[in-house]
Amino acid sequence: MYTYSRLKRVLLGKSLPTSASIHERLSNATGLAVLASDALSSVAYATQETLLVLLLAGSSSLSLSLPISGIIILLLAIVALSYRQTIKAYPNGGGAYIVARENLGIYPGLIAAASLMIDYILTVTVSISAGVAALTSAVPGLQFYTVELCLVFIVLIMFANLRGLRESGNIFMVPTYAFIVGIFILIGTGLYQQATGHVLPTLENIPAKEPLGLFLIARAFAAGCTALTGVEAISDGVLAFKPPEWKNARLTLTYLGVILGVMFLGISYLAHIYQVIPRENETLLSVLGKDIFGVGIFYYYLQAATLLILLLAANTSYADFPRLCYFLARDGFLPRQLSLLGDRLVYSNGITLLSLCAAFLVIVFRGDTTAVIPLYAVGVFTSFTLSQSGMVIHWFKERGKGWQLSAVMNGIGAVATTLVLTVIVATKFLLGAWVVVVTIPIVVSLFLAISRHYRYVAARLSIQGVEPKFYPPRPKVKVATHPAVVLVGQLHRGTLEALDYARLIADEVVAVHVDIGLTDREKLQAYWQNLHSDIPLEILESPYRSVGEALTHFLTLFEEQRPGVFLTLIIPAFVTRNWWEGLLHNQTAFFLKAALRAKRSRVVTTVRYFL
Repeated sequence: MYTYSRLKRVLLGKSLPTSASIHERLSNATGLAVLASDALSSVAYATQETLLVLLLAGSSSLSLSLPISGIIILLLAIVALSYRQTIKAYPNGGGAYIVARENLGIYPGLIAAASLMIDYILTVTVSISAGVAALTSAVPGLQFYTVELCLVFIVLIMFANLRGLRESGNIFMVPTYAFIVGIFILIGTGLYQQATGHVLPTLENIPAKEPLGLFLIARAFAAGCTALTGVEAISDGVLAFKPPEWKNARLTLTYLGVILGVMFLGISYLAHIYQVIPRENETLLSVLGKDIFGVGIFYYYLQAATLLILLLAANTSYADFPRLCYFLARDGFLPRQLSLLGDRLVYSNGITLLSLCAAFLVIVFRGDTTAVIPLYAVGVFTSFTLSQSGMVIHWFKERGKGWQLSAVMNGIGAVATTLVLTVIVATKFLLGAWVVVVTIPIVVSLFLAISRHYRYVAARLSIQGVEPKFYPPRPKVKVATHPAVVLVGQLHRGTLEALDYARLIADEVVAVHVDIGLTDREKLQAYWQNLHSDIPLEILESPYRSVGEALTHFLTLFEEQRPGVFLTLIIPAFVTRNWWEGLLHNQTAFFLKAALRAKRSRVVTTVRYFL
């Protein structure tokens, strides 16, 4: 146990107290790097995916990429302005789940949550795969190790995020801004060469495999809409910013919209005037870089910056996926463990879950970006649509100052994203989008099953209606020969049985509750006085959110004051009907026993309550 704690401290750093959370907030510059890297990095493959679809109708159809890009830029402006309204209305965080749940109902809220969770997992898969593709474009010999490289990068990003939000932000700032600078240098140099007559493109004649029709154009548009993934992340992570949070979040979203729009349109324009065609095993940016810079220092700088931003684009998901899991766990739709802050004030269980899911998809799809792209964007545009529709309802209910303009803005956003979602599902369904369409209701069903289990447990453990018992004050003994400490988490029927057992075996009983920052102390004390006035209740503070550390420290002092006696620690634990249901609970008793084994506590008793 000591070795594990030491290794954990080396890899992740020292534990941070809950009071340090305000210091872990992000500035606007850092927030752009942490929460917008996904959206910014999408310019590395969004234009390429559009061209790959148009190429099916022959090289003569590639000129349509410019008007398609223009429509996507207009859509970006609509979505960004719509989410500015959401941030203003929900200054404590206005993710699609919260907005849809509060305004449309629980089922639309869960659909939005499931859609976003799937999209965040796909974002990590696509970003890592695309980043490795940039690397293998520059170093073709590494193509045989694509999957292994993807898994290594997932592990590295996971550990970077487990170290804490502010620290991961500092790590990711340099690659994000290096990529932005690299793209602007590429665009500026390309436009300068065009203006000075140095662009002499020759379009390779590629015959058509499919006729150019409305359906193919819609497919190309749907592929290019991957440029909008990640735009919602800032509204999900408002509370990650320094005060005033919502104003800083809105400003950062504006920066994101402008920078993303200029970069996406610039790359699409360069691809058009240089008549670039994506090549097998080489990305569009790589081809553009060679045409504009040649194979020199600037080319390798662009490829290195692209590699890093694509790898770190996954960080947007690492910032928002655990936060979304926290909200769902808090409401009883995901395991409670996902609502707990880790040692570094991040939701470490959510970060680990995201890494495992992304690693699984990387192995299944062999790190192939093009294979995963058809699954991409369905989830995010589903959440876009539900969020914006919910905001329209919100404004009609609130009717505050200027609500009409806000409602119109969100209404336009809802209509636009609904149309895009329809196009994406229709054009990508047979290519793989059906997987996401089928998976969303399965995930929602899982949410509902978890919620039913928690409601059943709460009903079985509830002390509602339990008549308070009168216990005469326990006689004080001069020297206790068999003291007992009862760990009290929540007041439920299992706790009552553990206390009754303690009264039977001990001549001195003390109840202990560890506050990890979530306890309503006044409410707990009031309940305690009604039910167990004969046993004193000690409430221990745990600034590092560890039940084990606070409890072992208390037990050490307790034993020092009573030398030579056998202390019994009594831990209430309820037993679920099925073994798998136990995975939905914190398993506090198990981890405490491991910690107390290292302390060499001699008598630890578990009082089980069977549900």
